[in-house]
Amino acid sequence: MRLKRASLIFALAAAFGGSAIAQTCPATGPAVSYPVTKKVDQQDNYHGTTVADPYRWLEDANSAETKEWVDAQNKVTQAYLAQIPNREAIKQRLTKLWNYERFSVTYKEGGRYFYSRNDGLQNQSVLYTMKSLNDKPRVLLDPNTLAADGTVALAGTAVSPNGKYLAYSTAASGSDWNEIRVRHIDSGKDTEDHIKWVKFSSTAWAHDGSGFYYSRYDEPTEATKLAGVNYFQKLYFHKLGTPQSADTLVYDRPDQKEWGFGGAVTDDGRYLIITSSQGTERKARIFYKDLKQKDAKVTGLMEAFDAAYDFIDNDGPVFYFRTDKNAPRSRIIAVDVRNPDPANWKEIVAEAPQTLVSATIVNHQLVADYLADAHSAVKVFDLNGKFVRDVELPGIGSVSGFGGKRSDKETFYSYTSFTTPATIYRYDMKTGKSTVYRQPKVDFDPSQFETRQVFYTSKDGTKVPMFIVSKKGIKLDGSNPTYLYGYGGFNIPLTPSFSVANLAWVEMGGVYAMANLRGGGEYGEAWHKAGTKLQKQNVFDDFIGAAEWLVANKVSSPAKLSIGGGSNGGLLVGATMTQRPDLFAAAIPAVGVLDMLRFQKFTIGWAWTSDYGSSDNAEEFQALYKYSPLHNLKQGSCYPATMVVTADHDDRVVPAHSFKFAAAAQAAQGGANPILIRIDTKAGHGAGKPTSKQIEEVTDRWGFLSKALHMPVQDAAAASGAQ
Repeated sequence: MRLKRASLIFALAAAFGGSAIAQTCPATGPAVSYPVTKKVDQQDNYHGTTVADPYRWLEDANSAETKEWVDAQNKVTQAYLAQIPNREAIKQRLTKLWNYERFSVTYKEGGRYFYSRNDGLQNQSVLYTMKSLNDKPRVLLDPNTLAADGTVALAGTAVSPNGKYLAYSTAASGSDWNEIRVRHIDSGKDTEDHIKWVKFSSTAWAHDGSGFYYSRYDEPTEATKLAGVNYFQKLYFHKLGTPQSADTLVYDRPDQKEWGFGGAVTDDGRYLIITSSQGTERKARIFYKDLKQKDAKVTGLMEAFDAAYDFIDNDGPVFYFRTDKNAPRSRIIAVDVRNPDPANWKEIVAEAPQTLVSATIVNHQLVADYLADAHSAVKVFDLNGKFVRDVELPGIGSVSGFGGKRSDKETFYSYTSFTTPATIYRYDMKTGKSTVYRQPKVDFDPSQFETRQVFYTSKDGTKVPMFIVSKKGIKLDGSNPTYLYGYGGFNIPLTPSFSVANLAWVEMGGVYAMANLRGGGEYGEAWHKAGTKLQKQNVFDDFIGAAEWLVANKVSSPAKLSIGGGSNGGLLVGATMTQRPDLFAAAIPAVGVLDMLRFQKFTIGWAWTSDYGSSDNAEEFQALYKYSPLHNLKQGSCYPATMVVTADHDDRVVPAHSFKFAAAAQAAQGGANPILIRIDTKAGHGAGKPTSKQIEEVTDRWGFLSKALHMPVQDAAAASGAQ
């Protein structure tokens, strides 16, 4: 699971070169009557600064009072959305677009092939297996049978090296908590093995298929399982056919509550590689255990926690890593564990002008995935680092895959772009030829759309890239309804990808813009660090700069411009709308980190201090307080039409962030623009969300924006074919 994570906020608009708070607030409809939200006299002292927190009571999601508030807010929101003329036509078109066959990347393990497929509107994709590429696929696991409403999702799979067993993890209602079960691949029946309280964990089989390694936390109470802080992760080994209570503790650190552990077994079965993380920082500690030596101890290999070290593969005692040690854009090194001093490390592939994202070894060759100005470029090297060839890609887009074993002669990858649905290719490692293996068909004409990449200048002179997707031939007169999306955090890059939701928006006559902000991973660790902690304001300046470019170049205008983002991107939206409310007509902060003073007190929030800093630190508190969206809402100001989005089972960014921000924004709003909150039920941070819920959420998002940006009703109706 790629952890989707969080961010920070504020400073008065004038202080950042923007205009003052807007003097007028054009209404998007009748003023909304909000539920009364009580205030409590809660005061906190942060390093001598007193900060009020009148909505603290909303942090208790289990209280009857909070549940009543949630129900009341949802009634207001749904009533508002129900009267939007475009809503039904948007839903019809989304449903039609979403109804297309799509596939995951095919992979091979234990002499079998595996992939996932969704026939279109299935809530969850189904896992298939086959013995050869010409074999008829067989259903191995259908998550849609696990819950009638599709809210139990397949969160991860691991096939035993002997091809006999599938270990699979499931997540219910969008929670980060996983349960692991084991299925006989031939019979399709589950064993009695059942593992609970797993979170942020891989599943790594022993080479002989006798059991697997996994990571877990201690069992929480019913009251704390969705909001309690997650500390002291432990790495265990589970032997098949035994109860979880008999599992062997492999490694933990009682002296280090923040250390997390992930286990991986080398393909030769010789070593257990333990990667230790601390928070969301991309640095790592590496330990290993020789599984062929009886009673071998866990040995430290890289313990300085000074850089990223991603294990790729091994040649016996020689381990290959992707690392940004002395290489901000990353390189590949070889480390002999018999002589592991850094002075003896061997550089295999040197740092390049592009950012090295990942690498694998297939056919005794290194396949290296790079980012060049936020789109994919793939190169093949031999194991000595000699360049072999570029992988020819269909265009400017994003790839994933290229997995396999050292001896494999083939691999598979997925290619996608803003107007190309994820297409699966088989790549012949000997000839370098790509052939289409599975290609979806979507009900749209890609020739009607265009994608361009521009570079604009942020406040401090930094050049920032942005992709713009629209129908061909749009008029640059400032009249285009535009949705500007961003993230800007945790070293995570935003790259071109196909989205039915965004396609529907562009069909409606909208423009989709995606800015590649600092804080992300587009240009390596230096780009990431430039958007963290005391420099987090750079991210918001970059986003504001993107909006100002769109306005200056007449792609859009403040009356037609909206912003959106989720998780850390929700923080981005919250901070930006409080700093420059005059620049946008609408905002959608989704599952956002919006209380920057208390985020570290819930679930895994403490881990985000590597990007945000912490209010426990006096200097970092001052930076956080300046941009925290919750704490920078100004009474009587004119804020854009806003729909806050969250879910009741979000145990990544707990919904209290959104609850408190929505309540405060409703109280502060000085104009008639609505401030709504959409609270999904039996849903979480986003992973594993059923197709039906995705369609409902996107329908409400585009419906809300169509009203806020005054989009003609016939645009959405024409797109859907509705009369």
